[in-house]
Amino acid sequence: MAMYDNLLANVPTDLWIGGKWRKSSDGGRFDVIDPATENKVASVASATVEDAKAALDAASAAFPGWAAKKPRERAEILRKSYDLIMRDAERLAKLITIENGKALSDSRGEVAYAAEFFRWYAEEAVRNVGGMSRAPSSGARIVVQHKPAGIAVLVTPWNFPAAMATRKIGPALAAGCPVVLKPASDTPLTMLALMPILEEAGVPAGVVNVIPSRSSGKVVSAMLHDPRVRVVSFTGSTEVGRKLLHEAADCVVKPAMELGGNAPFIVFDDADIDAAIDGAMIAKMRNMGEACTAANRFYVHEKVHDEFAKKLTAKMAGLKMGNGLDDGVALGPLVNKDGRDKVIELVADAIKKGAKVLTGGKAPDGPGFFYPATVLANVSNDAKMLNEEIFGPVASIQTFKSEDEVISRANDTEYGLVAYLFTKDLSRGMRVSEQLDFGMIGLNRGLVSDPAAPFGGVKQSGLGREGAHEGMMEFLETQYVSVTW
Repeated sequence: MAMYDNLLANVPTDLWIGGKWRKSSDGGRFDVIDPATENKVASVASATVEDAKAALDAASAAFPGWAAKKPRERAEILRKSYDLIMRDAERLAKLITIENGKALSDSRGEVAYAAEFFRWYAEEAVRNVGGMSRAPSSGARIVVQHKPAGIAVLVTPWNFPAAMATRKIGPALAAGCPVVLKPASDTPLTMLALMPILEEAGVPAGVVNVIPSRSSGKVVSAMLHDPRVRVVSFTGSTEVGRKLLHEAADCVVKPAMELGGNAPFIVFDDADIDAAIDGAMIAKMRNMGEACTAANRFYVHEKVHDEFAKKLTAKMAGLKMGNGLDDGVALGPLVNKDGRDKVIELVADAIKKGAKVLTGGKAPDGPGFFYPATVLANVSNDAKMLNEEIFGPVASIQTFKSEDEVISRANDTEYGLVAYLFTKDLSRGMRVSEQLDFGMIGLNRGLVSDPAAPFGGVKQSGLGREGAHEGMMEFLETQYVSVTW
């Protein structure tokens, strides 16, 4: 594994604050584990509250200069960042696989997706369009402009260690805001590896700061209670999101929350079943099901259930499981023991309540946090996996009879991130989409994520949007000037 060692030898493991690498103030560090082998791959500095304050100091010092740059200047730096990430794409992809576990093909897709946010916001940075109109009664001119909100605290998850960060860094920098990013403790290496790339691209010192920490709660709370922080952007569980919203309320910090999901996948009797299977494999197995957008509940019309279940089982059973760095592997390990144990628990609960295992359903022996691709039929309504995020490679199938019935069942959740539906009848597709209480709909598609689209949910799946123009607006404040001439 010389490649493995060489790759890790060049990855920074300290805090990135004010354009410099530094140890944590108390010397604390924590280990990063390869989920395929359970071996330690690196030791990373663990930021303290004092370090977080230092990062905010650096961001505060950098803010005036970065905000004052011409939009085109910021755009050029973002575009250069895109080019450099693509130059280093293979190295970054292997690093993601080592610390996250996902198959290398998945990691390569993530790097391309992550880079694209910089390219998109390089183009969006120059489109911070204001407006001017005339007040009907007073006759005063109404001049509207959008200004950078201020320092943004970014808290990112482990499932997409590159893309969930660039999806926030890109629009923040385009808007003129400096950031302090706290990456997930399971996967801090990818973001640390990105910092020399951003420096090479021309991002000034202090504009982007990265502070991994095992004291996440204390560190993030301290930052949200600093009056200089004006935005918090978080991707993660609804449970943690609720806590951060409470924290943000104390200083009225602007929140952008991309939280949990419980995505329904609806297959009508007139659907192209082969297309639905292809969509299901993406919606369910992208990132091994460890995604808030992952299809969680499969509702298949009773007329096509057997065909769909048979074909999905064949596809899932054919996935090669192993170390994500190995050739041909499509299914790597889950990110950690807790994640795997939760999947084991949810599957056991479903089986106990009458579910039939069509493939998979049992974790293998040996090292690594592996769980096979699994399909369950006849899943009971009271199975836990229908109400919780599975976050693993498990598809649970139920049947339905009517359009109204499946809409009601699909909407019967506190979450509202994404729903998928397959039908050849476009009229039905649009009609059902409008009635589904979700922020995003995949209509005859198993993938909705796109830098050019406004990503986000309703209900307890979050607040605000990421991507598109809307994503930049999360880091801007609207100012209106009333003037007479």
